[in-house]
Amino acid sequence: MENKRDYYDILGLEKNADAKAIKDSFRKLALKYHPDRNKEPQAQEKFKEITEAYAILSDPKKRQEYDKRGFVGVANFSQEDLFSGINFDEIFGGAMGLDLGNFGGDLFDSFFTKRHHRDNRGEDIRVEVTVPFQKILTGGEEEVKVSHLRLCTECGGNGNAKGSEARICTLCHGAGHLTNIRKEGNVSVQESRTCPDCMGAGSFIDNPCPECHGRGSIDYPEKLLVKIPIGAEEGMILKIPEHGLPSHEKGGKVGDLLVILRSADDPYFSRIGADLWHTETIEVLDAVLGTDIEVSTFEEALKVHIPEGVQHDTILRISKKGLPYLGDTKRGDLYIRINLHIPETISDKERLLYERLRSIAKESHKETWVR
Repeated sequence: MENKRDYYDILGLEKNADAKAIKDSFRKLALKYHPDRNKEPQAQEKFKEITEAYAILSDPKKRQEYDKRGFVGVANFSQEDLFSGINFDEIFGGAMGLDLGNFGGDLFDSFFTKRHHRDNRGEDIRVEVTVPFQKILTGGEEEVKVSHLRLCTECGGNGNAKGSEARICTLCHGAGHLTNIRKEGNVSVQESRTCPDCMGAGSFIDNPCPECHGRGSIDYPEKLLVKIPIGAEEGMILKIPEHGLPSHEKGGKVGDLLVILRSADDPYFSRIGADLWHTETIEVLDAVLGTDIEVSTFEEALKVHIPEGVQHDTILRISKKGLPYLGDTKRGDLYIRINLHIPETISDKERLLYERLRSIAKESHKETWVR
């Protein structure tokens, strides 16, 4: 226990923090370190640490024991006592697309217990959805099309027509494999190979289901509306429970559909986190003398002043005109990178003026050296 950090320090709180402050701090940190969103190696352990601190400090009795006796006062609580009572839906609202599944999801099973009941689940399906910046700004819905196998409802997944049963393979007696045991001296060697008659199935379907033709599953196309939370981050994963592949085991749970959000290409902006970037090309004369440009944002067009003498690759920042932060009211910034346009061809009149400017510049440099 000497290596454990103080729960108040973990959440960045004073010891007199009220319930709202504890909840708000946990919400902010949990959104930051949730392993589905933060792929850093330490994110999972950090998330567990944050959740444990919240589990203690959000419960008045546990907090009182901790305040009195430190870690010893809460040492007798099991992990189930600590974590199972946390209502992720209530805490996080719609920040993670909770109408599509619990923010906590299977976190309790995956991170805080040693249970293995997920072993018989079907595999998850991953799909990517591109989301325009405007929808990331305001939130909204995107349609997801997915085609996957689902258990045939006509036969319940056994592949047989109603009223009929599969015929057991007489060669392997339903095992699907043949086993041969031979002796080599004092050692018994067991060999196993796939049954050549039933090819490992263990049985034959003489009367296949007319719906799935004996396969036990049907390729099922599906359209789903996925809620895009405001400030959705690049690579964020939304989980739709039980829309994945069926389990290979009878009675096993269907896997999940994992929707990975990607920012759509935009002709005007690029994105780094909640910040937006735009490159504005100006003429050399405008860079020398300064100018005003008009920059579009999602809400309005802004007039931006370019100071005289601006250099190529200068970056200007417009505060709070980027995308929202996920789960927060704050917004990122808009950065404008200045690109100077050097004309490839000029008229004779322009050449005379440029040459005149060059001679004036040379005279100015000479005067500077003389001084």
